[in-house]
Amino acid sequence: MNNKKLFAFCLFLSSVFFACAQESDVERSKKTEVWSPAPKMVTPAKKPGAPPSDAIILFNGKNLDQWVSKNDTTKSAQWIVDKDVLTVKKGTGNICTKQNFMDYQLHIEWRIPKNITGSSQARGNSGVFLGAWGNGEHGYEVQVLDSYKNETYVNGQAGSIYKQSIPSSNPTLPPGEWNVYDIAWTAPRFNDDGSLKSPGMVTVFFNGVLVQNNVIVKGETKWIGEPAYQKHGAMPIMLQDHGDPSPAISFRNIWIRPL
Repeated sequence: MNNKKLFAFCLFLSSVFFACAQESDVERSKKTEVWSPAPKMVTPAKKPGAPPSDAIILFNGKNLDQWVSKNDTTKSAQWIVDKDVLTVKKGTGNICTKQNFMDYQLHIEWRIPKNITGSSQARGNSGVFLGAWGNGEHGYEVQVLDSYKNETYVNGQAGSIYKQSIPSSNPTLPPGEWNVYDIAWTAPRFNDDGSLKSPGMVTVFFNGVLVQNNVIVKGETKWIGEPAYQKHGAMPIMLQDHGDPSPAISFRNIWIRPL
């Protein structure tokens, strides 16, 4: 290559380098910006625990229009509604939502009565089933229990994924005070042949404390035996009438955001 060609080639390389060097940080940054689709606007609640603008209200304190009896879903839920509070009516069975859900954010508040009696699992026992089927004998349970100075097996205390995952701490308030669950649930997915494609995953904030952090659910809740999966789709949320002899527990301010 003669000197003139070499000079021209070097000049060309210099111009390319200069052009690249002239590209600003802003221009380079734009190459990794995503502008659409924009997330929908949601108005957050001004009061802690109140539902945001896109929430479905499952219990408004006035009626059980969003709920049915799990024993017979053609019948209305029979639990007691009084002064913005929903209380288990013992012996009437579990109740479940009319709607079915897959992935969601759930807010629910619960209270153990001040005059609670009993011990261990027979002390204010109930459960929030993130999905339930078969008249309630199958599902995925976040345990509800008086775990304030009440000794029991730790994978069965409040905030546990019952018989599966122990809560990382115990922020239970004394009987008579309202406890709060904020739950993020990702439902399991199944292949066409019924085999598990991806397991359910759950995160639980208990009175503002993270007690279950993106935990993999091993299968449906079982009192006896190991958890296992069976194929299903969207399911209702269920609240449990456990039937222990202690006074009935109560719920309020239940809302959900399907994801």
